[in-house]
Order: sequence, then structure tokens, then C-alpha cells
Amino acid sequence: MFILASGSPRRKELLQQIGARFEVLVSEAEEITGDEIAPEELVARNAAAKAQAVAQEHPEMAVLGADTVVSFKGHTYGKPDSEAGAAAMLRELSGNCHKVSTGIAWVKDGQTLTATVTTQVEFDELTDMEIRAYIATGEPLDKAGAYAIQGRAAAFIKAIKGSFSNVVGLPLNATIRLAEKAGVDLYGNHGERFTDN
Repeated sequence: MFILASGSPRRKELLQQIGARFEVLVSEAEEITGDEIAPEELVARNAAAKAQAVAQEHPEMAVLGADTVVSFKGHTYGKPDSEAGAAAMLRELSGNCHKVSTGIAWVKDGQTLTATVTTQVEFDELTDMEIRAYIATGEPLDKAGAYAIQGRAAAFIKAIKGSFSNVVGLPLNATIRLAEKAGVDLYGNHGERFTDN
């Protein structure tokens, strides 16, 4: 059993998908933002801060933190602050290739291990009507880069190079491998991933 220091329903669903045993405690750590920090460093630092904040309250537990951003042409995009902000992000990404970076951090026994995974995503050209219709669904408003690849925005994706689960919000393979290095049992059954109990 471990703690997921994130309120993201996507991260929770991804961990449930692989049978991990965990509880959720949302971290109160303040995220750093800005284009002056490389996206890979930014997400690693935010993931570590989130996990460490929860670990301070629960030092007996292993804690997983994560942070995801979209980057394009030197700009980093988190969650949009409004419908207009979402539309602006989607217009920027339209017809272009961007990167999605997720930082993951495991904190156990006072030690912090971090890793970053980056995936390239190519968007089709989007019309203003498509952007308006997508925003009207409400889906993009709490997503980094203003889209959900596992949702309706799947129709916008021409190509993807790298981890799909990373774009959703948690690179599962990297999370598992980093857990092994940290000595964290994700499954509560001595690491046997695919048992039923």
C-alpha cells in the first residue's frame, strides 16, 4: 500500500488499471510554473515537492507524486484558467507537434527518487468550430494543454511517439520501474503484478 499525492482522477484510474493498491491524499504543495525552467526539470521538481509534502505527514508510507505539462515552442502549458485560455492553447497546438512531459517522484524512508518521461504528440489542424465544440464539452478545462487524449480529443491526434499513459498523466512503465528502485511494493503481494488478490 502506498499514497498517491494527487487528486487527478486519470492517475487514479491508471494505477487501478494495473491493480496497484494505494490511497489518495491530495498534496498541498505549491506548484512552480514558468517558461524559464525546462519542462523536464519543472515537472520533476513539482512531482518531488508534492510527494515530499505528503510524506512529511505520513513518513511511514511510500508516496508517489506526479506533475504533467505540455510544451511547445518554448512555452509550457498547464491547465487552462478559462475557456478562452483553453481555446488559445488548442489554436497553438493545432497542426503542430508538441511534447508532453510528466515528472514522477517516489518518497520512501526519507529518500526521494525522480524520473521524467516525455512523449511527442502531433495534432491535426483544428477548425474554430471544432475547438468551440470541444470546449463546450468541459473536457479540456482541467487538463494540461487543454485536451484529454483518452477522451474526445483522441480524434485530434495524428501521431504519438512515446508513452500513451504519460500523455494521460502517469507513465506507468516508468512509475513501476522507479518503484522497484525505491523498494516500493505497488501491489501488496510481493510484486506479483497480475494476481487477483
